[in-house]
Amino acid sequence: MTNKLKKAFDAAAKLPPAEQDALAAAILEEVKVDGLWEASFANKPGALERLSDEALEEHRSSRTRPLDPDQL
Repeated sequence: MTNKLKKAFDAAAKLPPAEQDALAAAILEEVKVDGLWEASFANKPGALERLSDEALEEHRSSRTRPLDPDQL
């Protein structure tokens, strides 16, 4: 375990139990999702590159619009 992660866990250990459980669930979900993304792209070499090419083409052909964080 890295020092930074240990520091984060030490800080989390001071939270109330319900907040610790919520944080633990969020971390576990993030790790799971990250693994799914990696596995998905590992099984489909070039998929991420194709997606980025498609996004750039949409942008170049004016089929995109600026993101307004206030509208999310």
